[in-house]
Amino acid sequence: MLSPVRIAVDCMGGDHGPSITLPACQSFLARHPDAELVLVGLPDALKPAEGWARCTLVPASEVVTMDDPVEVALRRKKDSSMRVAISQVKAAAGQPAVAHACVSAGNTGALMAVARYLLKTVEGIDRPAIATVMPNQKDGFTTVLDLGANVDCSAEHLLQFAVMGSALVAAVDGKDNPSVGLLNIGEEVIKGNEVIKQAGELLRAANERGLINFHGNVEGNDIFKGTSDIVVCDGFVGNVALKTSEGLAMMMATFIKQEFTRNIFTKLAALVAMPVLSQFKKRVDHRRYNGAALLGLRGLVFKSHGSADAFAFEHALNRAYDAARHRLLDRVHDQISATLDSLPPGDQDSGSADVGQAA
Repeated sequence: MLSPVRIAVDCMGGDHGPSITLPACQSFLARHPDAELVLVGLPDALKPAEGWARCTLVPASEVVTMDDPVEVALRRKKDSSMRVAISQVKAAAGQPAVAHACVSAGNTGALMAVARYLLKTVEGIDRPAIATVMPNQKDGFTTVLDLGANVDCSAEHLLQFAVMGSALVAAVDGKDNPSVGLLNIGEEVIKGNEVIKQAGELLRAANERGLINFHGNVEGNDIFKGTSDIVVCDGFVGNVALKTSEGLAMMMATFIKQEFTRNIFTKLAALVAMPVLSQFKKRVDHRRYNGAALLGLRGLVFKSHGSADAFAFEHALNRAYDAARHRLLDRVHDQISATLDSLPPGDQDSGSADVGQAA
């Protein structure tokens, strides 16, 4: 395990900026005495953090807004808080990186583009992927990737996602041999389009070599059943699944509130059921699952929801802290190196990623 863990934070990112990120950082530091933060932002915005213990303030002169095009963030705003924060996890001139991980709530497309430009991808990885956790009925989590970084994927990309997801779950959740499911329209091998069928063949071959623990095809409801520890899909499908699950959780919470406030009798019933309702709310609260990893880069970068409040942003910091503490980057590199032999020669796509808008 790594100690102390140093995390760079883009304090200007997201819908709310420093009004959310700074309180979250302060709470995170109080809960993690072995952690240090590198706070990046406009000088005036960082003034409330002056004098904080275990904090370093790094100024930036620009901010990437939530509606900035990717090329603006990449080519024009070269001193943005996002870019400066990401640069903290890049080793340069023979010197180690300043920080072990970076967290930003900024524009997803811009974050992925800038991170990939500055950090580059791990050898053997064509496209980075966005991975996050969703709650399941086993009182645990299912890790799903990709969630929007790559709209179109080849079978080889899906294999790479499976390997990276396995390394993530093994490092952060402590599962030595996590199971991998391939998201499909049915469990049968004959189901799905040609890309999915080819991906299934590659995953089964990797499973036979002991490189991953492939469960087989899974369906959308298996994400919440906890059928497999990891579910792999392309970014288009993954992003739809993520937004659908968030919308469903919010709708269910609204329905329950409406029914318990319908009249005096239902309000009395709500008082009796309050402990159960509180626990239910906690289990479906999407803020507790905030913090998506950008896997496949030569540096740890985590994406928070742009609309995150301080509670949610602190959870993103926790995810980055756990990944860095358990050396996720080294595990991804080692597992990818061991898997390269299973990829068909000359059949890897090194094209640029199709950047989506996952948050």
